[in-house]
Amino acid sequence: MMGRLESWKLALERLRTAQPADWAEAGRLVAEIVRMSTDATLRQAAEQALPVLRQAADTDDHSVTLAAQRRVGVILEVVHDLTAPRFGRRNAMPMQLSSEDRARRMLGLPLAVQLTCDDINQAYRRAAKGKHPDQGGSAQAFIDLAAARDILIHPGAHKDA
Repeated sequence: MMGRLESWKLALERLRTAQPADWAEAGRLVAEIVRMSTDATLRQAAEQALPVLRQAADTDDHSVTLAAQRRVGVILEVVHDLTAPRFGRRNAMPMQLSSEDRARRMLGLPLAVQLTCDDINQAYRRAAKGKHPDQGGSAQAFIDLAAARDILIHPGAHKDA
């Protein structure tokens, strides 16, 4: 797949810099991208560009050719993003939160701060105002908030899920 992306990138760059631009060739290339791309973003950008490129091939209207150039630029940006080298942990799976950290997030509390029972109860009351079934919230969300409060007040009693 990466080889195909590289060849599309080269062809798009060549088409974008050509004077005058061959919009019929650009339309054929973009139609191939629509048919063969496995990336949804690239396919969507190509599908949106195809009608403009076909129109640019049939007319000499300057506004249409400008729109076609912009569409080719958008496709090229997506291809550049897909072919850019990935460093570090960008594509790594996010770290799983512990049950205590999930409870803190649910109550809107900071993750790395020592909390008192009063802090936890105040956060619970704030969060519960909008989640209570009598106030238009769902019963399950309210139960989840209560469980989060219990996890934070009695941290040793609950295992990580």
